[in-house]
Amino acid sequence: MTPEKPKRIGEVLVNAGEVSEEQITQALADQRKSGRRIGELLVEQGSISSTVLVNALAQCHGVRGCRLRHGLIDPNLLKLIGEEEAERLKCIPMFRLRNALTVAMADPQSLPTIDRLRGLTGLDIRPVLALESDILEFIKKYAAGDIDVDEFLTSLSESDVEVIERENTEERTSTELDRLVEGSPIVNLVNIALLSAVREKASDIHIEPSRNGTLIRYRVDGLLRDLMRPPSGMHAAIVSRIKVIGKMDIAEKRLPQEGRVRIVAEDREIDLRVSSMPTLLGEKLVVRILDKQNLHVKLEDLGFRMDALDTFKRILQQPHGLILVTGPTGSGKTTTLYSALDLMRSPERNIVTVEDPVEYQLDLVNQIQVQENIGMSFVRALRSILRQDPDVIMVGEIRDEETARVAVQAALTGHAVLATLHTNDAPGAVARLVDMNVEPYLLSAAINGVVAQRLARTVCTSCETKYYPSPMLIEDMGMEALEGRAFRKGMGCTQCHDTGFKGRLGIYEVMEVTPVLRRMIYRGAASHELRDKLRESGALSLRDEGIAAAVEGRTSLEEVIRVTHSDEEGSGGHTQRDAA
Repeated sequence: MTPEKPKRIGEVLVNAGEVSEEQITQALADQRKSGRRIGELLVEQGSISSTVLVNALAQCHGVRGCRLRHGLIDPNLLKLIGEEEAERLKCIPMFRLRNALTVAMADPQSLPTIDRLRGLTGLDIRPVLALESDILEFIKKYAAGDIDVDEFLTSLSESDVEVIERENTEERTSTELDRLVEGSPIVNLVNIALLSAVREKASDIHIEPSRNGTLIRYRVDGLLRDLMRPPSGMHAAIVSRIKVIGKMDIAEKRLPQEGRVRIVAEDREIDLRVSSMPTLLGEKLVVRILDKQNLHVKLEDLGFRMDALDTFKRILQQPHGLILVTGPTGSGKTTTLYSALDLMRSPERNIVTVEDPVEYQLDLVNQIQVQENIGMSFVRALRSILRQDPDVIMVGEIRDEETARVAVQAALTGHAVLATLHTNDAPGAVARLVDMNVEPYLLSAAINGVVAQRLARTVCTSCETKYYPSPMLIEDMGMEALEGRAFRKGMGCTQCHDTGFKGRLGIYEVMEVTPVLRRMIYRGAASHELRDKLRESGALSLRDEGIAAAVEGRTSLEEVIRVTHSDEEGSGGHTQRDAA
Protein backbone atom coordinates (compact mmCIF):
# COMPACT_ATOMS: atom_id res chain seq x y z
CA MET A 1 0.00 0.00 0.00
CA THR A 2 1.26 3.47 -0.88
CA PRO A 3 1.05 6.12 1.84
CA GLU A 4 -1.81 8.60 1.54
CA LYS A 5 -0.75 11.82 -0.15
CA PRO A 6 -0.87 14.82 2.25
CA LYS A 7 -3.69 17.26 1.54
CA ARG A 8 -2.90 20.76 0.38
CA ILE A 9 -3.78 23.60 2.74
CA GLY A 10 -5.77 25.46 0.07
CA GLU A 11 -7.82 22.37 -0.72
CA VAL A 12 -8.68 21.83 2.96
CA LEU A 13 -9.71 25.46 3.47
CA VAL A 14 -11.88 25.56 0.34
CA ASN A 15 -13.59 22.25 1.21
CA ALA A 16 -14.31 23.57 4.70
CA GLY A 17 -15.89 26.71 3.22
CA GLU A 18 -13.38 29.01 4.94
CA VAL A 19 -12.10 30.63 1.73
CA SER A 20 -13.07 30.80 -1.94
CA GLU A 21 -11.15 29.54 -4.95
CA GLU A 22 -10.50 33.17 -5.94
CA GLN A 23 -8.88 33.91 -2.56
CA ILE A 24 -6.61 30.87 -2.89
CA THR A 25 -5.61 31.90 -6.43
CA GLN A 26 -4.74 35.41 -5.24
CA ALA A 27 -2.80 34.03 -2.25
CA LEU A 28 -0.81 31.70 -4.55
CA ALA A 29 0.10 34.67 -6.74
CA ASP A 30 1.27 36.61 -3.65
CA GLN A 31 3.22 33.57 -2.51
CA ARG A 32 5.18 33.40 -5.78
CA LYS A 33 6.21 37.04 -5.30
CA SER A 34 7.06 36.95 -1.58
CA GLY A 35 8.06 33.32 -1.04
CA ARG A 36 6.01 33.24 2.18
CA ARG A 37 3.65 30.46 3.25
CA ILE A 38 0.15 30.61 1.86
CA GLY A 39 -1.46 30.17 5.28
CA GLU A 40 0.39 33.16 6.71
CA LEU A 41 -0.69 35.27 3.75
CA LEU A 42 -4.35 34.31 4.20
CA VAL A 43 -4.22 35.24 7.92
CA GLU A 44 -2.46 38.53 7.16
CA GLN A 45 -5.12 39.39 4.56
CA GLY A 46 -7.88 38.70 7.09
CA SER A 47 -9.35 35.84 5.03
CA ILE A 48 -9.01 33.34 7.91
CA SER A 49 -8.09 33.45 11.58
CA SER A 50 -5.01 31.86 13.12
CA THR A 51 -7.21 29.24 14.79
CA VAL A 52 -8.68 28.18 11.44
CA LEU A 53 -5.16 27.93 9.99
CA VAL A 54 -3.92 25.70 12.81
CA ASN A 55 -6.89 23.35 12.45
CA ALA A 56 -6.43 23.16 8.68
CA LEU A 57 -2.68 22.45 8.96
CA ALA A 58 -3.35 19.72 11.53
CA GLN A 59 -5.84 18.13 9.14
CA CYS A 60 -3.32 18.30 6.29
CA HIS A 61 -0.61 16.50 8.25
CA GLY A 62 -2.86 14.17 10.23
CA VAL A 63 -1.64 15.40 13.63
CA ARG A 64 -3.09 17.21 16.63
CA GLY A 65 -2.95 21.00 16.56
CA CYS A 66 -3.38 23.80 19.08
CA ARG A 67 -3.37 27.59 19.22
CA LEU A 68 -0.84 28.67 21.84
CA ARG A 69 -1.93 30.99 24.64
CA HIS A 70 -1.15 31.64 28.29
CA GLY A 71 -2.29 28.77 30.48
CA LEU A 72 -1.44 26.05 27.98
CA ILE A 73 2.29 26.37 28.68
CA ASP A 74 4.28 25.83 31.87
CA PRO A 75 7.00 28.53 31.55
CA ASN A 76 9.34 26.62 33.86
CA LEU A 77 9.76 23.86 31.25
CA LEU A 78 11.52 26.14 28.74
CA LYS A 79 14.76 25.80 30.71
CA LEU A 80 14.83 22.07 29.86
CA ILE A 81 16.00 22.86 26.33
CA GLY A 82 17.02 26.52 26.55
CA GLU A 83 15.93 29.56 24.56
CA GLU A 84 18.46 29.22 21.71
CA GLU A 85 17.75 25.55 21.08
CA ALA A 86 13.99 26.15 21.27
CA GLU A 87 14.27 28.88 18.61
CA ARG A 88 16.49 26.70 16.41
CA LEU A 89 14.15 23.71 16.64
CA LYS A 90 11.04 25.95 16.47
CA CYS A 91 9.39 24.26 19.42
CA ILE A 92 8.34 25.03 23.00
CA PRO A 93 7.53 22.59 25.85
CA MET A 94 3.92 22.89 27.05
CA PHE A 95 3.45 20.59 30.03
CA ARG A 96 4.88 17.43 31.54
CA LEU A 97 3.04 14.36 32.85
CA ARG A 98 5.32 11.81 34.49
CA ASN A 99 7.91 10.93 31.82
CA ALA A 100 6.00 12.41 28.89
CA LEU A 101 6.63 15.98 27.67
CA THR A 102 4.07 17.58 25.37
CA VAL A 103 5.84 19.93 22.96
CA ALA A 104 4.37 22.44 20.48
CA MET A 105 6.31 22.19 17.21
CA ALA A 106 6.16 23.94 13.85
CA ASP A 107 6.93 20.54 12.25
CA PRO A 108 5.62 17.79 14.56
CA GLN A 109 6.58 15.09 12.03
CA SER A 110 10.29 15.91 12.14
CA LEU A 111 11.93 12.79 13.61
CA PRO A 112 15.39 14.46 14.01
CA THR A 113 13.79 17.23 16.09
CA ILE A 114 11.94 14.73 18.27
CA ASP A 115 15.14 12.70 18.79
CA ARG A 116 17.03 15.88 19.75
CA LEU A 117 14.35 16.83 22.27
CA ARG A 118 14.38 13.33 23.73
CA GLY A 119 18.15 13.56 24.16
CA LEU A 120 18.01 17.00 25.80
CA THR A 121 15.22 16.22 28.26
CA GLY A 122 15.46 12.47 28.80
CA LEU A 123 11.67 12.34 28.41
CA ASP A 124 9.22 10.83 25.95
CA ILE A 125 8.11 13.53 23.50
CA ARG A 126 4.47 14.05 22.50
CA PRO A 127 4.46 16.55 19.62
CA VAL A 128 1.54 18.80 18.67
CA LEU A 129 1.32 21.29 15.80
CA ALA A 130 1.42 25.05 16.44
CA LEU A 131 2.14 28.07 14.27
CA GLU A 132 5.82 28.92 13.99
CA SER A 133 5.12 32.61 14.66
CA ASP A 134 3.24 31.74 17.87
CA ILE A 135 6.02 29.43 19.06
CA LEU A 136 8.73 32.06 18.55
CA GLU A 137 6.58 34.72 20.21
CA PHE A 138 6.04 32.64 23.36
CA ILE A 139 9.69 31.59 23.52
CA LYS A 140 10.65 35.28 23.66
CA LYS A 141 7.93 36.08 26.23
CA TYR A 142 8.82 33.30 28.64
CA ALA A 143 12.58 33.64 28.18
CA ALA A 144 12.24 37.34 29.02
CA GLY A 145 10.17 36.53 32.11
CA ASP A 146 6.95 38.22 30.94
CA ILE A 147 4.97 35.70 33.02
CA ASP A 148 6.26 34.77 36.46
CA VAL A 149 4.44 31.63 37.57
CA ASP A 150 6.89 31.01 40.42
CA GLU A 151 5.79 34.27 42.06
CA PHE A 152 2.18 33.11 41.80
CA LEU A 153 2.95 29.69 43.27
CA THR A 154 4.88 31.09 46.23
CA SER A 155 2.06 33.55 46.93
CA LEU A 156 -0.25 30.67 47.84
CA SER A 157 0.38 30.17 51.54
CA GLU A 158 0.15 26.71 53.06
CA SER A 159 -2.95 27.58 55.09
CA ASP A 160 -4.72 28.72 51.91
CA VAL A 161 -4.00 25.76 49.68
CA GLU A 162 -3.35 22.75 51.85
CA VAL A 163 -5.78 20.68 53.88
CA ILE A 164 -3.94 17.72 55.31
CA GLU A 165 -6.43 16.60 57.98
CA ARG A 166 -7.81 13.23 57.00
CA GLU A 167 -10.41 11.48 59.08
CA ASN A 168 -10.44 8.01 57.52
CA THR A 169 -6.79 7.16 57.02
CA GLU A 170 -7.57 3.50 56.41
CA GLU A 171 -9.68 4.32 53.35
CA ARG A 172 -7.18 6.88 52.02
CA THR A 173 -3.92 5.02 51.73
CA SER A 174 -1.03 6.50 49.75
CA THR A 175 -1.95 5.72 46.16
CA GLU A 176 -0.65 6.78 42.79
CA LEU A 177 -3.45 9.35 42.67
CA ASP A 178 -2.35 10.91 45.96
CA ARG A 179 1.24 11.12 44.76
CA LEU A 180 0.11 12.64 41.47
CA VAL A 181 -1.98 15.26 43.28
CA GLU A 182 0.91 16.19 45.54
CA GLY A 183 3.40 16.31 42.67
CA SER A 184 4.37 19.48 40.85
CA PRO A 185 2.76 18.66 37.44
CA ILE A 186 -0.79 18.78 38.81
CA VAL A 187 -0.09 21.65 41.21
CA ASN A 188 1.48 23.69 38.42
CA LEU A 189 -1.31 22.89 35.97
CA VAL A 190 -4.04 23.96 38.41
CA ASN A 191 -2.21 27.13 39.43
CA ILE A 192 -1.46 28.11 35.82
CA ALA A 193 -5.17 27.65 35.06
CA LEU A 194 -6.07 29.92 38.00
CA LEU A 195 -3.48 32.53 37.06
CA SER A 196 -4.55 32.57 33.41
CA ALA A 197 -8.22 32.98 34.36
CA VAL A 198 -7.40 35.83 36.75
CA ARG A 199 -5.31 37.63 34.13
CA GLU A 200 -8.00 37.20 31.47
CA LYS A 201 -10.60 38.60 33.91
CA ALA A 202 -12.63 35.39 33.75
CA SER A 203 -15.64 35.00 36.04
CA ASP A 204 -15.65 31.18 36.19
CA ILE A 205 -13.47 28.16 35.42
CA HIS A 206 -15.15 24.92 34.31
CA ILE A 207 -13.27 21.62 34.77
CA GLU A 208 -15.24 18.96 32.90
CA PRO A 209 -14.60 15.22 32.38
CA SER A 210 -14.75 13.89 28.82
CA ARG A 211 -14.13 10.53 27.16
CA ASN A 212 -10.74 11.72 25.93
CA GLY A 213 -9.50 13.47 29.08
CA THR A 214 -10.37 16.77 30.71
CA LEU A 215 -11.74 19.99 29.25
CA ILE A 216 -10.87 23.18 31.14
CA ARG A 217 -12.76 26.27 30.01
CA TYR A 218 -13.19 29.72 31.44
CA ARG A 219 -15.96 32.27 31.06
CA VAL A 220 -14.85 35.64 29.73
CA ASP A 221 -17.36 38.36 28.83
CA GLY A 222 -20.21 35.94 29.44
CA LEU A 223 -19.09 33.21 27.01
CA LEU A 224 -17.07 30.06 27.64
CA ARG A 225 -13.64 29.75 26.04
CA ASP A 226 -11.21 26.81 25.90
CA LEU A 227 -8.26 27.17 28.26
CA MET A 228 -6.54 23.77 28.07
CA ARG A 229 -7.21 20.08 27.46
CA PRO A 230 -5.07 17.95 29.79
CA PRO A 231 -4.68 14.35 28.58
CA SER A 232 -6.71 11.44 29.92
CA GLY A 233 -5.71 10.09 33.30
CA MET A 234 -5.28 13.50 34.92
CA HIS A 235 -8.91 14.40 35.65
CA ALA A 236 -9.22 12.71 39.06
CA ALA A 237 -5.93 14.27 40.18
CA ILE A 238 -6.98 17.78 39.02
CA VAL A 239 -10.33 17.45 40.80
CA SER A 240 -8.65 16.23 43.99
CA ARG A 241 -6.17 19.09 43.95
CA ILE A 242 -8.92 21.72 43.66
CA LYS A 243 -10.98 19.97 46.33
CA VAL A 244 -8.00 20.05 48.66
CA ILE A 245 -7.48 23.80 48.35
CA GLY A 246 -11.26 24.31 48.56
CA LYS A 247 -11.46 22.49 51.92
CA MET A 248 -13.73 19.80 50.44
CA ASP A 249 -13.96 16.03 51.04
CA ILE A 250 -11.93 14.37 48.26
CA ALA A 251 -13.33 10.93 49.20
CA GLU A 252 -16.94 11.97 48.48
CA LYS A 253 -17.55 11.71 44.74
CA ARG A 254 -21.27 10.87 44.68
CA LEU A 255 -22.77 14.07 46.13
CA PRO A 256 -22.44 17.76 45.20
CA GLN A 257 -20.13 19.81 47.43
CA GLU A 258 -19.20 23.45 47.89
CA GLY A 259 -15.95 24.98 49.06
CA ARG A 260 -14.12 28.29 49.30
CA VAL A 261 -10.49 29.36 49.22
CA ARG A 262 -8.65 32.66 49.20
CA ILE A 263 -5.53 33.02 47.08
CA VAL A 264 -3.08 35.80 46.37
CA ALA A 265 -2.45 36.40 42.67
CA GLU A 266 -1.25 39.45 40.80
CA ASP A 267 -0.43 41.03 44.20
CA ARG A 268 -4.02 41.00 45.40
CA GLU A 269 -6.37 38.72 47.33
CA ILE A 270 -8.92 36.82 45.28
CA ASP A 271 -11.72 34.61 46.62
CA LEU A 272 -12.60 31.39 44.82
CA ARG A 273 -15.92 29.60 45.29
CA VAL A 274 -15.79 25.92 44.27
CA SER A 275 -18.78 23.75 43.36
CA SER A 276 -18.60 20.05 42.48
CA MET A 277 -21.22 17.96 40.70
CA PRO A 278 -21.08 14.21 39.89
CA THR A 279 -21.67 13.35 36.20
CA LEU A 280 -21.63 10.11 34.22
CA LEU A 281 -17.98 10.55 33.24
CA GLY A 282 -16.74 11.87 36.59
CA GLU A 283 -16.98 14.97 38.74
CA LYS A 284 -17.36 18.38 37.17
CA LEU A 285 -16.05 21.43 39.03
CA VAL A 286 -16.93 25.08 38.58
CA VAL A 287 -14.69 27.66 40.25
CA ARG A 288 -16.24 31.13 40.61
CA ILE A 289 -13.59 33.87 40.67
CA LEU A 290 -14.49 36.80 42.90
CA ASP A 291 -11.92 39.45 42.04
CA LYS A 292 -12.58 42.85 43.61
CA GLN A 293 -10.57 44.50 40.83
CA ASN A 294 -13.32 43.48 38.38
CA LEU A 295 -16.03 45.00 40.56
CA HIS A 296 -17.02 48.44 39.30
CA VAL A 297 -19.04 50.09 42.06
CA LYS A 298 -19.39 53.47 40.39
CA LEU A 299 -22.70 53.80 38.56
CA GLU A 300 -21.01 55.96 35.93
CA ASP A 301 -18.74 53.02 34.98
CA LEU A 302 -21.51 50.51 34.28
CA GLY A 303 -22.71 51.77 30.89
CA PHE A 304 -25.86 53.77 31.73
CA ARG A 305 -26.85 56.40 29.19
CA MET A 306 -26.90 59.82 30.85
CA ASP A 307 -30.71 60.12 30.80
CA ALA A 308 -31.18 56.64 32.28
CA LEU A 309 -28.47 57.28 34.90
CA ASP A 310 -30.12 60.52 36.03
CA THR A 311 -33.46 58.72 36.37
CA PHE A 312 -31.93 55.87 38.39
CA LYS A 313 -30.15 58.30 40.73
CA ARG A 314 -33.41 60.16 41.25
CA ILE A 315 -35.09 56.89 42.25
CA LEU A 316 -32.28 56.08 44.70
CA GLN A 317 -32.59 59.48 46.39
CA GLN A 318 -36.09 58.70 47.68
CA PRO A 319 -35.91 58.02 51.44
CA HIS A 320 -38.07 54.88 51.40
CA GLY A 321 -39.71 52.49 48.97
CA LEU A 322 -38.93 49.40 46.88
CA ILE A 323 -36.36 49.44 44.06
CA LEU A 324 -36.00 46.31 41.89
CA VAL A 325 -33.19 45.22 39.56
CA THR A 326 -34.25 42.49 37.14
CA GLY A 327 -32.61 40.33 34.52
CA PRO A 328 -31.42 36.75 33.88
CA THR A 329 -28.65 35.02 35.80
CA GLY A 330 -25.26 36.53 35.04
CA SER A 331 -26.60 39.85 33.78
CA GLY A 332 -24.84 41.93 36.45
CA LYS A 333 -27.75 42.58 38.83
CA THR A 334 -25.64 42.21 41.98
CA THR A 335 -23.03 44.62 40.62
CA THR A 336 -25.77 47.20 39.96
CA LEU A 337 -27.06 46.79 43.52
CA TYR A 338 -23.54 47.20 44.94
CA SER A 339 -23.14 50.35 42.85
CA ALA A 340 -26.41 51.69 44.20
CA LEU A 341 -25.28 50.93 47.77
CA ASP A 342 -21.98 52.68 47.07
CA LEU A 343 -23.96 55.81 46.18
CA MET A 344 -26.21 55.51 49.23
CA ARG A 345 -23.73 54.50 51.95
CA SER A 346 -22.59 57.06 54.50
CA PRO A 347 -21.79 57.22 58.23
CA GLU A 348 -25.33 58.55 58.82
CA ARG A 349 -27.03 55.47 57.36
CA ASN A 350 -27.40 51.90 58.62
CA ILE A 351 -27.23 49.65 55.53
CA VAL A 352 -27.85 45.91 55.89
CA THR A 353 -27.81 43.27 53.15
CA VAL A 354 -29.01 39.65 52.93
CA GLU A 355 -27.12 37.75 50.24
CA ASP A 356 -26.64 34.20 48.99
CA PRO A 357 -23.69 34.24 48.85
CA VAL A 358 -21.89 37.42 49.92
CA GLU A 359 -19.67 37.95 46.88
CA TYR A 360 -17.81 41.15 47.81
CA GLN A 361 -17.34 42.93 51.13
CA LEU A 362 -18.22 46.64 51.26
CA ASP A 363 -17.21 49.17 53.89
CA LEU A 364 -20.01 50.73 55.99
CA VAL A 365 -22.34 47.90 54.95
CA ASN A 366 -23.49 45.08 57.28
CA GLN A 367 -23.67 41.96 55.10
CA ILE A 368 -25.50 38.78 56.14
CA GLN A 369 -24.89 35.37 54.52
CA VAL A 370 -27.97 33.18 53.92
CA GLN A 371 -27.48 29.65 55.29
CA GLU A 372 -30.53 27.53 54.51
CA ASN A 373 -29.01 24.43 56.17
CA ILE A 374 -29.26 26.06 59.62
CA GLY A 375 -32.54 27.87 58.96
CA MET A 376 -31.06 31.29 58.10
CA SER A 377 -33.28 31.98 55.09
CA PHE A 378 -33.95 35.26 53.28
CA VAL A 379 -37.24 35.65 55.14
CA ARG A 380 -35.84 34.94 58.60
CA ALA A 381 -32.87 37.25 58.05
CA LEU A 382 -35.13 39.97 56.65
CA ARG A 383 -37.50 39.83 59.66
CA SER A 384 -34.53 40.08 62.03
CA ILE A 385 -33.05 43.01 60.10
CA LEU A 386 -36.23 45.01 60.64
CA ARG A 387 -35.44 44.95 64.38
CA GLN A 388 -31.90 46.26 63.74
CA ASP A 389 -32.98 49.86 62.98
CA PRO A 390 -31.99 49.79 59.28
CA ASP A 391 -32.20 52.71 56.87
CA VAL A 392 -31.41 50.74 53.70
CA ILE A 393 -32.00 47.01 53.17
CA MET A 394 -30.68 45.01 50.22
CA VAL A 395 -32.24 41.61 49.51
CA GLY A 396 -30.08 39.44 47.24
CA GLU A 397 -33.10 37.91 45.52
CA ILE A 398 -36.86 37.79 45.96
CA ARG A 399 -37.53 34.09 45.40
CA ASP A 400 -40.92 33.41 46.98
CA GLU A 401 -44.16 34.93 48.21
CA GLU A 402 -43.08 35.31 51.83
CA THR A 403 -39.88 37.19 50.95
CA ALA A 404 -41.82 39.44 48.55
CA ARG A 405 -44.42 40.31 51.20
CA VAL A 406 -41.82 41.13 53.88
CA ALA A 407 -39.83 43.28 51.41
CA VAL A 408 -42.95 45.25 50.43
CA GLN A 409 -43.95 45.71 54.08
CA ALA A 410 -40.45 46.97 54.88
CA ALA A 411 -40.67 49.47 52.02
CA LEU A 412 -44.05 50.68 53.33
CA THR A 413 -42.75 51.21 56.86
CA GLY A 414 -40.06 53.77 56.08
CA HIS A 415 -37.15 51.72 54.72
CA ALA A 416 -35.39 51.87 51.36
CA VAL A 417 -35.41 48.29 50.04
CA LEU A 418 -33.31 47.15 47.08
CA ALA A 419 -33.78 43.67 45.63
CA THR A 420 -33.29 41.54 42.51
CA LEU A 421 -35.95 39.65 40.60
CA HIS A 422 -36.03 37.45 37.49
CA THR A 423 -38.14 39.08 34.76
CA ASN A 424 -37.60 39.93 31.08
CA ASP A 425 -38.12 43.69 31.34
CA ALA A 426 -38.94 46.43 33.85
CA PRO A 427 -42.77 46.48 33.52
CA GLY A 428 -42.81 42.69 33.90
CA ALA A 429 -41.54 43.02 37.49
CA VAL A 430 -44.93 44.33 38.59
CA ALA A 431 -46.75 41.31 37.20
CA ARG A 432 -44.17 38.99 38.78
CA LEU A 433 -44.81 40.38 42.26
CA VAL A 434 -48.57 40.27 41.75
CA ASP A 435 -48.14 36.59 40.77
CA MET A 436 -46.44 36.17 44.16
CA ASN A 437 -49.74 37.33 45.73
CA VAL A 438 -48.59 40.85 46.59
CA GLU A 439 -51.77 42.95 46.48
CA PRO A 440 -51.65 45.64 43.75
CA TYR A 441 -52.71 48.39 46.18
CA LEU A 442 -49.76 47.58 48.47
CA LEU A 443 -47.33 47.29 45.57
CA SER A 444 -48.43 50.59 44.05
CA ALA A 445 -47.70 52.35 47.34
CA ALA A 446 -44.33 50.65 47.89
CA ILE A 447 -42.57 50.50 44.52
CA ASN A 448 -40.42 53.43 43.37
CA GLY A 449 -38.68 52.04 40.31
CA VAL A 450 -37.39 49.05 38.34
CA VAL A 451 -34.18 48.60 36.37
CA ALA A 452 -34.01 45.78 33.80
CA GLN A 453 -30.59 44.97 32.43
CA ARG A 454 -28.44 42.84 30.13
CA LEU A 455 -24.69 42.66 29.57
CA ALA A 456 -23.44 43.12 25.99
CA ARG A 457 -19.86 42.56 24.84
CA THR A 458 -18.00 45.68 23.73
CA VAL A 459 -16.16 45.91 20.43
CA CYS A 460 -12.42 45.19 20.68
CA THR A 461 -10.57 48.46 20.10
CA SER A 462 -7.52 46.63 18.70
CA CYS A 463 -9.35 45.19 15.68
CA GLU A 464 -12.49 47.30 15.32
CA THR A 465 -13.66 48.17 11.83
CA LYS A 466 -16.67 49.77 10.16
CA TYR A 467 -19.35 47.67 8.51
CA TYR A 468 -22.79 48.11 7.02
CA PRO A 469 -25.55 45.78 8.33
CA SER A 470 -27.67 43.97 5.78
CA PRO A 471 -30.94 45.66 4.77
CA MET A 472 -32.81 42.61 6.11
CA LEU A 473 -31.27 43.06 9.57
CA ILE A 474 -32.10 46.78 9.52
CA GLU A 475 -35.69 46.00 8.57
CA ASP A 476 -36.07 43.24 11.21
CA MET A 477 -34.93 45.65 13.91
CA GLY A 478 -37.19 48.44 12.68
CA MET A 479 -34.27 50.77 12.01
CA GLU A 480 -35.10 51.97 8.50
CA ALA A 481 -34.06 55.50 9.46
CA LEU A 482 -30.50 54.22 10.02
CA GLU A 483 -30.18 52.36 6.72
CA GLY A 484 -26.85 53.12 5.04
CA ARG A 485 -25.20 54.11 8.32
CA ALA A 486 -21.88 52.48 9.24
CA PHE A 487 -21.65 50.54 12.50
CA ARG A 488 -18.65 48.98 14.26
CA LYS A 489 -17.57 45.42 14.94
CA GLY A 490 -14.34 43.57 15.72
CA MET A 491 -12.54 41.50 13.09
CA GLY A 492 -10.86 39.25 15.67
CA CYS A 493 -7.25 39.44 16.88
CA THR A 494 -4.91 38.01 19.50
CA GLN A 495 -6.02 40.63 22.02
CA CYS A 496 -9.62 39.39 21.96
CA HIS A 497 -8.91 35.71 21.14
CA ASP A 498 -10.43 36.11 17.66
CA THR A 499 -13.87 37.03 19.07
CA GLY A 500 -13.98 40.68 18.03
CA PHE A 501 -15.10 41.65 21.55
CA LYS A 502 -13.27 42.60 24.73
CA GLY A 503 -15.07 43.64 27.91
CA ARG A 504 -18.77 44.21 28.52
CA LEU A 505 -21.14 47.08 29.13
CA GLY A 506 -24.56 47.20 30.70
CA ILE A 507 -27.76 47.86 28.76
CA TYR A 508 -30.39 49.30 31.10
CA GLU A 509 -34.12 49.92 30.88
CA VAL A 510 -35.15 52.23 33.75
CA MET A 511 -38.79 52.52 34.82
CA GLU A 512 -39.49 55.31 37.31
CA VAL A 513 -42.88 54.82 38.93
CA THR A 514 -44.60 58.13 38.27
CA PRO A 515 -48.03 59.05 39.72
CA VAL A 516 -49.63 57.88 36.44
CA LEU A 517 -47.91 54.47 36.56
CA ARG A 518 -48.67 54.18 40.30
CA ARG A 519 -52.41 54.58 39.61
CA MET A 520 -52.20 51.99 36.83
CA ILE A 521 -50.47 49.51 39.16
CA TYR A 522 -53.12 50.20 41.83
CA ARG A 523 -55.93 49.20 39.48
CA GLY A 524 -54.04 46.09 38.26
CA ALA A 525 -53.05 47.21 34.76
CA ALA A 526 -51.45 44.54 32.55
CA SER A 527 -47.72 44.58 31.73
CA HIS A 528 -48.27 45.67 28.14
CA GLU A 529 -50.29 48.69 29.31
CA LEU A 530 -47.49 49.74 31.67
CA ARG A 531 -45.01 49.18 28.85
CA ASP A 532 -46.95 51.36 26.42
CA LYS A 533 -47.32 54.16 28.98
CA LEU A 534 -43.59 53.95 29.76
CA ARG A 535 -42.70 54.34 26.07
CA GLU A 536 -45.07 57.32 25.77
CA SER A 537 -43.02 59.07 28.46
CA GLY A 538 -39.89 58.71 26.31
CA ALA A 539 -38.22 55.78 28.12
CA LEU A 540 -36.40 53.30 25.88
CA SER A 541 -36.83 49.53 25.86
CA LEU A 542 -33.86 47.22 26.39
CA ARG A 543 -33.62 46.63 22.63
CA ASP A 544 -33.69 50.36 21.89
CA GLU A 545 -31.09 51.03 24.59
CA GLY A 546 -28.90 48.41 22.92
CA ILE A 547 -29.39 49.97 19.50
CA ALA A 548 -28.35 53.32 20.95
CA ALA A 549 -25.14 51.72 22.25
CA ALA A 550 -24.51 50.19 18.81
CA VAL A 551 -25.05 53.56 17.12
CA GLU A 552 -22.41 54.99 19.46
CA GLY A 553 -20.01 52.23 18.33
CA ARG A 554 -19.71 50.57 21.75
CA THR A 555 -21.13 47.21 20.62
CA SER A 556 -22.45 45.55 17.46
CA LEU A 557 -26.04 45.17 16.29
CA GLU A 558 -25.71 41.37 16.27
CA GLU A 559 -24.63 41.44 19.91
CA VAL A 560 -27.64 43.61 20.80
CA ILE A 561 -29.95 41.08 19.14
CA ARG A 562 -28.29 38.22 21.03
CA VAL A 563 -28.64 39.72 24.50
CA THR A 564 -32.11 41.27 24.09
CA HIS A 565 -33.79 38.44 22.17
CA SER A 566 -35.88 37.10 25.07
CA ASP A 567 -36.90 40.63 26.03
CA GLU A 568 -38.36 41.28 22.61
CA GLU A 569 -40.29 38.00 22.68
CA GLY A 570 -41.68 38.83 26.11
CA SER A 571 -42.62 42.42 25.34
CA GLY A 572 -44.16 41.80 21.97
CA GLY A 573 -41.80 43.97 19.93
CA HIS A 574 -40.88 47.62 19.81
CA THR A 575 -43.16 50.50 20.53
CA GLN A 576 -40.65 53.25 19.88
CA ARG A 577 -37.86 53.44 17.30
CA ASP A 578 -37.15 57.11 16.87
CA ALA A 579 -34.96 57.39 19.98
CA ALA A 580 -32.36 55.01 18.49
